[in-house]
Amino acid sequence: MSSLTLAIPDDLKAKMKRFPEINWSEVARQAIAEKMHTLEQMQRLLSKSALTEAETMILGRQIKRRVLQKHRRVA
Repeated sequence: MSSLTLAIPDDLKAKMKRFPEINWSEVARQAIAEKMHTLEQMQRLLSKSALTEAETMILGRQIKRRVLQKHRRVA
């Protein structure tokens, strides 16, 4: 197994020390594995996409605008 060294803010380290029973290495391992799974899924989806990156950005902005408009009407 490979090793990875992480730098974290001092305040986060202090908070982590309040829970010594937690295996923080395992927490980090699981978080990294989960992120990799998400990235691999996204990569599989995007590899099948016929849209260009620019088109997806435009579509994303349009969706955000419509969602915002919908929430403004409801509120």
